[in-house]
Amino acid sequence: MKDKILITGGTSGLGKALALQYLAQGARVGIVDRTQADLAALTQAHPGLLTFQADIGDKNAIYPLAGAVESRLGSPDLLINAASTLGPTPMPLLMDTACEDLAAVLETNLIGPFRLIKALAPGMLLRGAGAVVNISSDAAINAYPGWGAYSVSKAALDHLTRIFAAELAEQGLHFLAVDPGDMATPMHFAAVPDADATQLKDPAEAAGALIRLIAESVQAHQAPNVEHVRRAL
Repeated sequence: MKDKILITGGTSGLGKALALQYLAQGARVGIVDRTQADLAALTQAHPGLLTFQADIGDKNAIYPLAGAVESRLGSPDLLINAASTLGPTPMPLLMDTACEDLAAVLETNLIGPFRLIKALAPGMLLRGAGAVVNISSDAAINAYPGWGAYSVSKAALDHLTRIFAAELAEQGLHFLAVDPGDMATPMHFAAVPDADATQLKDPAEAAGALIRLIAESVQAHQAPNVEHVRRAL
């Protein structure tokens, strides 16, 4: 039976690269994005992809999304939460960040993945198997001026991942938070417009390394502790 994989933020950057590589390996792949035009453009080139239009930061979108996923893809074997937002750009200092902007970043980067895990994990728990990978950042552990809202969201996502791992590992669910490193993606250039692309990872290269890490980590059934749950490529 083919693995069933759901990837949020699947039309750009790392999410897109993961989707295409898993599809090439023969997996059944569903991607989530909030923009229908981006989904349509990608599936025109890769008709094997299943697409789901939803805004991960919208709480009212999560359970309809989960229902559509269960109906069309089935209960995922692997959920990758790659959708993310920086918040306003240019990125302001924390003291200049509006409370509403911080809340919006948390809704997409932290609470959205939390809601989606809660909606899709029951199917995994019934099987006694499944994996969730949350895409993190070095900003989760390093205090970069101007990256406040994004950094806070990723630090919280890391710890959310650790807690889920501690609570659900014995029931067969595997959790990872992965920092893929700096990549040549639209999000990175939005954050750092003058970044040198030659010094950044190709998202396809990072996706290949992440796919190998996921396979090795899940197979090893590593214990739910800080060292193993948060990984960097």
